[in-house]
Amino acid sequence: MTKADYESDVLIVGGGLAGLPLALALAQGGLTVTVIDAQDPAKTHDAGFDGRVSAIAFASCRMFDRLGVTKHLAGQMQPINDIIVSDGRVREGASPLFLHFDHTEIGDEPLGHLIENRHTRIALGKAIAEQPLVRLIAPNAVKSVAYDAAHATATLADGTMVRAKLCFAADGRPSPTREAAGIRTIGWDYGQTGIVTTVEHERPHEGVAQEYFLPNGPFAILPMVGNRASLVWTEKTAAAKAILALNEADFADEMSARFGDYLGECRPVGPRWSYPLNLQLAREYIRPRLALIADAAHGVHPIAGQGLNLGLRDVAAAAEVVVDAARLGLDIGSLTVLERYQRWRRFDNIALSLMMDGLNRLFSNDIGPVRLARDLGLGLVNQIGPMRRLFMRHAGGVVGDLPRLLKGEAV
Repeated sequence: MTKADYESDVLIVGGGLAGLPLALALAQGGLTVTVIDAQDPAKTHDAGFDGRVSAIAFASCRMFDRLGVTKHLAGQMQPINDIIVSDGRVREGASPLFLHFDHTEIGDEPLGHLIENRHTRIALGKAIAEQPLVRLIAPNAVKSVAYDAAHATATLADGTMVRAKLCFAADGRPSPTREAAGIRTIGWDYGQTGIVTTVEHERPHEGVAQEYFLPNGPFAILPMVGNRASLVWTEKTAAAKAILALNEADFADEMSARFGDYLGECRPVGPRWSYPLNLQLAREYIRPRLALIADAAHGVHPIAGQGLNLGLRDVAAAAEVVVDAARLGLDIGSLTVLERYQRWRRFDNIALSLMMDGLNRLFSNDIGPVRLARDLGLGLVNQIGPMRRLFMRHAGGVVGDLPRLLKGEAV
C-alpha cells in the first residue's frame, strides 16, 4: 500500500456550510479529521462570493453553540421573531387570509436566526482553527477517491494523498465524489430561478420574515441585521433573466411591486445573484467507506428555508452515529455502522423535500379555485392553535428523533 501524506480517522470532501460543522462535531467526539476543499477560504469569505442569507433553525443554533461557532457570530445573527405566510398577486397586494407564526407561542427563544452565508463561513473557519484534531487543506481539489477493505484514500490535484477509515461527501449538488462512486440521483427542474439581493428599508423589520406567494413563485423577505432584508425572489426562468437584465431603476420598480411599502421606502443595494432551482435526491446515502451529507444527498426548493437545516441535521446524526461506533470499537466505515445514519436521515429528508415540492406546486400558479382553497387553508391553520404551534416547532427543528447536538448536548 502506498504511504499516504496524511492519515486521519475521517476524510471530508467539501469544506462548506455542512462539511466544516461535521468536522467540528467529529473532532468533539475525539476523532481526527481531514477536510479537503477546492475553494479558497479567502474567496468564500468575500462579500461578492455569495449573497445568500440562511435561516438557522433553533435546533441548529443549539448545535452551533455546542460546536463553538456562535461566539464568532457576534453582531451577525438576526433573530426570527415572527413568520408571516400570505398569498397574492403582483401590484395587487396580499390576500386578507394569512398564516402568522409568533415565537412567543412556543417559548422565549426566537424561531431561529438569519445569518449571511459568508459570516457563517468565517465563523466556522475560526472554530476550525481552534480545533487541533481538524486539518483543513484548501484550496485543493480531490482528483479521485479509492476505496478498499479498510480505507478511503483521496488523491488531490497536487498529488497529495490522504487516507482515512471513512469518507464523507459534502461537495454540493454536483458532488463529484458521489458521481464517481456510482450513486445515482432522481429529481427534476422547476423551471424557476431564485433572484437574491439585499434591500435597505426605512422602518425596522422587528425580526419578521415574510413568505409571500406569487403566481410565478414565492417572494421571501428575510430580515437582516440593521434596517436591511435579503430577498429570495423566485420567478419563471425566462422572466428572471429579463428582471436580472433591468437597470437599477426598473429593477427597483419591479421589486417594489412585490415588496410593498410596509417597511417604508426601500431600495436594492449591492449585487444581484441568481440560482437555478431544482429537486435532487440521491438514491442511496452510503457505500462501504463513503457517506453523503447535505446537498450531496439532497437538494431542495428554498420555499421554506429548510435546505441548510436539513444538511445540519445530517451532520448531527452522522457525527453521533460515527462517534458512538468509534467509542464501541466498531469499524466506522462499515456498512453496518453507516446504515444507521441512512435509516435515521433518509426518510426525513425525502418527506420534507417532497413537502416543499408540493408547496411550490400548490402556490406557484394563478388558478382561481386552487387560489381560493389555499387561502382558506392558510386562514384555517392560522385559527387552529395546536396545528400552528406544531408547524412552528417543525420550523425550529425540534420535532422528531433529534441527535444529541440538536438538543444542545455534546456529541
